[in-house]
Amino acid sequence: MKKEALINYIEHKDEKFTKKVVFKEGESTVFVLNFTPKQSLPSHKHPGSNVYLLVLEGEGTFTIDNNEIRAKKNDVILCTGDESLAFLNDGSENVSLYVMLNKIPNESYTQNI
Repeated sequence: MKKEALINYIEHKDEKFTKKVVFKEGESTVFVLNFTPKQSLPSHKHPGSNVYLLVLEGEGTFTIDNNEIRAKKNDVILCTGDESLAFLNDGSENVSLYVMLNKIPNESYTQNI
């Protein structure tokens, strides 16, 4: 059993978004992505892994396979590994996303940035 406080993984930086790994167990990982206003996550895929996203704070726009989806605090999104995923904090407040990958495509997905 492991227990963590998500507040310890919420860290916003003006120069770029941050990613803080909470858990990494086998082929699964959980992390928090943090965005200040106007920061974005470029479009990418997660081959072989579903992506589960929970908006912890703030609001913004996901682009999944060219479809824009507005999301705010407490919204949950499921994106398959074959779908292209991007995010933009187009609001005026910081955004933090709780992310779970159930099978990581490769080790680069488990590193803090």
